[in-house]
Amino acid sequence: MYKIISLYGQSKLVHPFTKSNNTSIICYQFGSLIIARGPKKHLKRLAAPNHWMLDKLSGKWAPRPSSGPHKLRECLPLILVLRNRLKYALTKKEVTLILMQRLVKVDGKVRTDPNYPAGFMDVISIEKTKENFRLLFDPKGRFTLQRITPEEAKFKLARVTRVETGNQGIPYVHTDDGRTIRYPDPAISIHDTIKIDIETGKITAFIPFEVNNLCMIVGGHNLGRVGAVTHREKHPGSFDIVHVTDTAGHQFATRLSNVFIIGKASQTFVSLPAGKGVRRSRVDERNAALKKRGEKIETVA
Repeated sequence: MYKIISLYGQSKLVHPFTKSNNTSIICYQFGSLIIARGPKKHLKRLAAPNHWMLDKLSGKWAPRPSSGPHKLRECLPLILVLRNRLKYALTKKEVTLILMQRLVKVDGKVRTDPNYPAGFMDVISIEKTKENFRLLFDPKGRFTLQRITPEEAKFKLARVTRVETGNQGIPYVHTDDGRTIRYPDPAISIHDTIKIDIETGKITAFIPFEVNNLCMIVGGHNLGRVGAVTHREKHPGSFDIVHVTDTAGHQFATRLSNVFIIGKASQTFVSLPAGKGVRRSRVDERNAALKKRGEKIETVA
């Protein structure tokens, strides 16, 4: 596709349709070829995140999430919520028709973009069907739509990522969902969780990052597991490690950045999916499936 030409004693790669005069060839610097691409607009189906649970044979492409408050691999586009999970549409065109009627709200705001990136703890409301959902992780680390009451849909939780002081000495906090909130409670620090009123956008309460508080893991191998914080290892210059114990007594450890506090002691602020964040072993899952079907469970001595 490219041809090599010599100019001023240097060899350069040039597109065959590019004029190779002395004034302009292509962008060339330090002996390397630089081509301006712009933002990527496509996503292959096989390259999509596994937790979207897309099949391999229903097309070549997957919806690429738009820029927004959540990262590409940490979100669930609205098209997948309406078409693949809730089954309210069969095609992307039908999803667009639903959204353009301004029927779907995310965190209290109408969203008409089919590729809008909804993420962890976001509240999705459909007023016409009187349904409210909160995006959470199941114990296997997959996004799940947790059906919630209208009262619970009035707030969301967010993790504090930065605490700073801006111009004129105004304090503010940054959250993991892209919010910047001014004049927070002075007791709020990094890694704490704040409770945000969706209608006003103000902080109504906060949960400090402390031992024995309830947390959900939002990254890593233990994604989706829920348990109580038992210990925090500090490693200056490296990653702090947090040890967690779930209600079944299983212990595991993960990085501090993967821990999201969701409640004080054993009291959670949000309703949890089935299983309550306890990851079962393959044997336990098999025995539960056999028991549900009424079959005999064989035990190996």
